[in-house]
Amino acid sequence: MVYLDYAAATPLSNKAKNAMLPYFDEKFFNPSAAYLPANEVRQDYEKAKGDIAHVIGAKAADLVMTSGATEANSLVFAAIPNDAEVLISAVEHPSIVENAKQKKMRTISVDQNGRIDIEDFRKKLSSKTQLVSVCFASSELGTIQPLSDISRIIQEERTRRAFAGEETPLHFHSDASQGLGLAELKVARLGVDLMTINAAKVYGPKGIGALYVGRSVRLKPQSYGGGQEMGLRSGTENVPATVAFAAAILDADKHLGGERKRLAELRKKFKKLLAEQIDGIEFLSKEKVQLPNFLPATIPGLDAERLIFALEDKGVYLSTGAACAASKGEKSPTLRAIGLNDDQIAGSLRITLGRPTTEKDIELAAKAIAEVVAAERARLTK
Repeated sequence: MVYLDYAAATPLSNKAKNAMLPYFDEKFFNPSAAYLPANEVRQDYEKAKGDIAHVIGAKAADLVMTSGATEANSLVFAAIPNDAEVLISAVEHPSIVENAKQKKMRTISVDQNGRIDIEDFRKKLSSKTQLVSVCFASSELGTIQPLSDISRIIQEERTRRAFAGEETPLHFHSDASQGLGLAELKVARLGVDLMTINAAKVYGPKGIGALYVGRSVRLKPQSYGGGQEMGLRSGTENVPATVAFAAAILDADKHLGGERKRLAELRKKFKKLLAEQIDGIEFLSKEKVQLPNFLPATIPGLDAERLIFALEDKGVYLSTGAACAASKGEKSPTLRAIGLNDDQIAGSLRITLGRPTTEKDIELAAKAIAEVVAAERARLTK
């Protein structure tokens, strides 16, 4: 099997798996209980939160642990009144788009690489805007957004409001799930008030994520009960998954520089192999503004879904776009936003490399993709 869909899911690393195992039996205690073994589990849980927070330049008290990125994103939008204006980019994940649709949503346009148009952002940011949500990197293109530039503009608007005596709050959120383990995500440097991260993208377990919440932000609980996670997410803490998340993110952070370089070199070789073997293939976005493991491409005139199924028969797994949209058979709003036509969108493939990917893998994959493309073209010309 050659798996090339790491933007959708990563396998659980051995370090993460070994870290979580004791908390299923030996250390199974509820961290809210009063006796000593439970207190020890509480300490382990808080340490794990601290380790996760440290990687993004925050503290344990700044994090709300969630069931994943979707819940974290929903928690952000739930704090905004329904009649509030929110700004999102045109390349956001469905968990942002669907939440924004419940408010007064405005969309920031992007260029052909999927990077937001700063001038369009300036124009659309108004005195009524209460939330700006722009991903760190697109889940379909891997395009990295200029968050620090966005943050500076937001701060200018806050200053203007303060001098004008306007009390409308303005917060900046980013879903940074795709960037975890592939880029430095320091909240202060990025200038965000809220940031979503997800263990499933960094070789941790599925079903666990976190939301960084800046000290100036006041969120609203979406479930009530024992008051865990600063009263924002009541319920017994998922200790095994949190400990595993910490092990995974620390390991990824330790090897960040080397892995980025390795993936970038693999991508360069893979891109060359595909260009040599497939006439008419087009690569999307530019590498200089892209996460190092992304290689989105399109083969106009072909049906990517047919290619995906044919590749599966050859043991090669990749996708046509974000897993959530692809599973519903929807046309990608992201690809439409960067100016692709129907033929280009229909023929689009999202190829993403990961920690286990080797040079042999990309050679086998390039050969397999070239074969199914040739077979499909032959079928269409009969």
